Amino acid sequence: MIRNRLAPLLALLLAACGAMPPSQAPLEAIQTIVVIYAENHSFDNMYGLFPGANGVADATAGQKTQLDHDGKPLPHLPPVYAGGKPDPRYPSGLPNAPFRIDQPPVSRRIDEIVPSPIHNYYQNIEQIDGGRNDKFVAMTTVGAWTMGYYDGSSQKVWRWARRYTLADNFFMGAFGGSFLNHQWLICACTPVYPDAPASMRAQLDDRGLLKKRPNSPASVLEGPVAVFDGQVTPDGYAVNTSQPPYQPSGIAPAAGASPDLADAAQNPIPPQVAKTIGDTLSAKSVSWAWYAGAWNEALRDGRRPAAEKRAVIYTREGGSPNFQPHHQPFNYFARFAPGTDDRAQHLKDGEEFLAAIDRGTLPQVSFYKPAGRLTQHPSYTDIHSGDIHIAELLERLEKSPQWKGMVVVVTYDENGGYWDHVPPPSGPGWGDRWGPATRVPTLIVSPFAKRGYVDHTSYDTTSILKLITRRFGLEPLPGVRPNTGDLTGALDLGR
Repeated sequence: MIRNRLAPLLALLLAACGAMPPSQAPLEAIQTIVVIYAENHSFDNMYGLFPGANGVADATAGQKTQLDHDGKPLPHLPPVYAGGKPDPRYPSGLPNAPFRIDQPPVSRRIDEIVPSPIHNYYQNIEQIDGGRNDKFVAMTTVGAWTMGYYDGSSQKVWRWARRYTLADNFFMGAFGGSFLNHQWLICACTPVYPDAPASMRAQLDDRGLLKKRPNSPASVLEGPVAVFDGQVTPDGYAVNTSQPPYQPSGIAPAAGASPDLADAAQNPIPPQVAKTIGDTLSAKSVSWAWYAGAWNEALRDGRRPAAEKRAVIYTREGGSPNFQPHHQPFNYFARFAPGTDDRAQHLKDGEEFLAAIDRGTLPQVSFYKPAGRLTQHPSYTDIHSGDIHIAELLERLEKSPQWKGMVVVVTYDENGGYWDHVPPPSGPGWGDRWGPATRVPTLIVSPFAKRGYVDHTSYDTTSILKLITRRFGLEPLPGVRPNTGDLTGALDLGR
């Protein structure tokens, strides 16, 4: 009798268990995903001395030794170049090998502004040189500087990496710079510009490499390479820094035109229509936002007539936030054009991010882009300012009412042109025409993160999209690489 009464209840319990695979239930414990996107450092440059990680000491002689344009090893590194000339502030004749930036003879502190190596699409491909990573010096604009790295152990964020998980096999999603890698963060796609004028298109030789200018030095010891580069590939894809069609844009509105639009005569990228992670989140009614430091201030300034002097928010002087319009990827998409509900709902100012952390009202998925002076980007800010800022964000997030269900990913958009010794994955399922490219630092900070752990799983920027997609059951974006990990290797979801 008792057995007969329990049978229906047991059947219901078994059916419920069958409807929820064991791997799915723990993943649903993640209620909030936060992505913090910093700037322009390779893994070896920032974390090459991290205990237990695949760092500078693990590089082979071939990975360290840099080749000249003729394919022969350099006898020593070239000078550090600035404006095409040797920079007298830095030593010359350094050995052909990686070197410490923060000790003699270079001795630069993390609170100093330092040179920024070129970080463009075709240069990055040639620097990687089929995975050998031996053309970084030959294809840079700053000579020896690209081989420098820091002891990051004094940095605040390094200590967070020691407490939680550091991924030492995480690669930037696309070759090149910030513009393209921000696009890959949100759509795993490369913007199209089929009608780009010839003046914007790169010129390639029969090997598919950038054509060198007639005055380009035969050896990098004589000066930095000079090439026929451009913002757009010969077949119409925008790969290097290009401005958005909507304000805030680095291109001011034309006189008499809409104050919300960039001057079309100056060739901003046309509005894009590819599907983004924002589209797939909204389709499943998952709340999300892109938060940008100084967004409101930049928006007000961007609407000013071209004839007026633009505000200092785009410079590094005078306490400016140094807002970077090409770091705002959703602002390139027609769905988020000025006046749309999607723009008003999802593109927000960084101050709103801070307030939502404290109130415990963050959306289910948050992307946060610091203002330029806090991104750690060489040439217009220092490492120290961004280190303090990111550490303070992590402290705030850890105290948030939402912390118990949160996963925070701190990563870098790209390597900033700095050398790294680990070859990016390639081949079917791992790579494609666009990437992945050089290794960058990535931290996973969460109650679910493995503690004091170095995760050696192979990831790239699209792994973030893969985690979000898997957690919320979204439509997969076609550009996400099938074989890259989804960041769950950094998590202990049995907690």
